[in-house]
Amino acid sequence: MSNEKSGKMNSLFVAIVFPLVLIISVSIYMFVLGDPSNFQNNDPINGHPIDINPGKLYGTIYKGGFIVPILISVNLIVIVFAVERFITLARAKGKGRIDSFIIEVRRHLANDDVEKAVEVCDEQKGSVASVMRSGMEKYKTVLYDAAHDKETRLQAVKQELEEATALELPMLTKNMVILSTCASISTLLGLIGTVLGMIRAFSALATSGTPDATALSTGISEALINTAFGITGSCIAIIFFNYFSNRIDAITHGIDEAGFSISKTLALHK
Repeated sequence: MSNEKSGKMNSLFVAIVFPLVLIISVSIYMFVLGDPSNFQNNDPINGHPIDINPGKLYGTIYKGGFIVPILISVNLIVIVFAVERFITLARAKGKGRIDSFIIEVRRHLANDDVEKAVEVCDEQKGSVASVMRSGMEKYKTVLYDAAHDKETRLQAVKQELEEATALELPMLTKNMVILSTCASISTLLGLIGTVLGMIRAFSALATSGTPDATALSTGISEALINTAFGITGSCIAIIFFNYFSNRIDAITHGIDEAGFSISKTLALHK
């Protein structure tokens, strides 16, 4: 699959995911959390939340307000793009271990068996193999080209490797900005929801005339639901972002090492 086609498919995927996740989140908020059975007198608007089963705070979560479906959307987006990154980086890594693959290719290149090295790349697949294959195809083309000296041939291979690397790297880091953005805004959205909930709680307490500890504690718990959702989304996004960043660094290192191996072999060739 070409990088251009891959980019178009990714853009289409992103364009579909965001509205779909928002629709799912609003549906969960309205029909699951906002089910009348979760409230006194079956009234989601004015009734207090009822915890039918311990640990199921559906009514309390619903009272968190309009920020709740937004936070649910952020959490779902993190999960969706974490799965997408798992799949994409698994393909980029290839079938086997990168270090073992590079060692095997080096061995074939040291024996001047370029064809076998290309076959190993075809078996490995992935970004590292793709870059090495491009470099070795160029290597075969210029190796015995008498029209150019050794330095010119070496520069031609290096340029091919750089171009192949430039095409592969965007695919590795694609959509990582979505995870980093979710990690940043999730907590902030939760705090916004908490502040709005606290304002509503204390406003209701002020208008009631007499302090009502039950109403106040209920209002505070509803407000803190947003903080819990926000922190959860942020933690998950940060963990996934750091994990994928490490995997991308490992693949990038493999690409650099692969390019160095080909260039070094060509430089030593008489």
